[in-house]
Amino acid sequence: MASSTADPGAGRGPPDEAAAAGLIDVLDDGRTRFLALVAPIRPQLLRYCARMTGSIADGEDVVQDTLARGCYELSQLRELPPLRPWLFRIAHNRAIDHWRRESRRAAETELDAVEIAGPAELEPDAIAAQREAVQSAISRFLALAPAQRGCVILKDVLDHSLEEIAAELDLSVLAVKAALHRGRAALRQSGAVPATTAAPAADAAARRRYAALFNAHDWDGVRSLLADDVRLDLVSRRKAAGRRDVGSYLGNYQRIAGWHLVPARFDGRDVLAVLADPAAARPLYVIELEWLDGRVVAIRDYRYVPYIAQEGEFDMETR
Repeated sequence: MASSTADPGAGRGPPDEAAAAGLIDVLDDGRTRFLALVAPIRPQLLRYCARMTGSIADGEDVVQDTLARGCYELSQLRELPPLRPWLFRIAHNRAIDHWRRESRRAAETELDAVEIAGPAELEPDAIAAQREAVQSAISRFLALAPAQRGCVILKDVLDHSLEEIAAELDLSVLAVKAALHRGRAALRQSGAVPATTAAPAADAAARRRYAALFNAHDWDGVRSLLADDVRLDLVSRRKAAGRRDVGSYLGNYQRIAGWHLVPARFDGRDVLAVLADPAAARPLYVIELEWLDGRVVAIRDYRYVPYIAQEGEFDMETR
């Protein structure tokens, strides 16, 4: 009698849809609870990551990456670690990964950081250094090597203690002192902020038309500007692709009030500033559009991360 090997999958039907839906609900609930837990820390994470990457938008990318990694790592732990240093340590590593990809320069090691003897914990000019760091343009921090950059931002922008910085960056206190000393000196000597390039005139005109149609609630007109394969990133909430799925996002704006779009420059980028009303002096958040051949191919909407609007200066078009 011929023998046969049983197929472990034989006779099984499709996965239990109810069980799969239940798993998705559990995962979504865990993600929601995690985001609520870290919500008070997110603005500080953005301030840090924006200066580490040289861009507010890139900084928010790193924050999202950090939270995704943190949510995953937390599921592998038996107890909750000290939240702030744990998240900043993840953010620092993710920011350096981003910086390496963008610049192709080698990261600084702890040994490099202590080549110069560390200064006293409080230098005579510490207050001036802090003032200069806070007032510096975000892109100027890219002049510093990663360890220097991290130490200066955490100390002079976010006012973390030397011990906290050592825990967050996985350095010794001596290395933190030395990197802080060198970073402050390098920041003082750094040159002018690199010039940013404005969008082509055709894209600027299209952006104004998009804002005008949006403000007029002409949703058919807005949809006519979307590419068939348009991509949506409703930051921290959901992603979608295709004109049909993105259309439901527009429908949400149709059902809510308290917004008005104005073309603006923010963080060296051309964006749409979202105001509470046309007379508002400060935007609530921004929407960034990417254009190709007169059509919107990507939308990035920061409605659910409004703290991003507090990190840069706006230059809004005359209303």
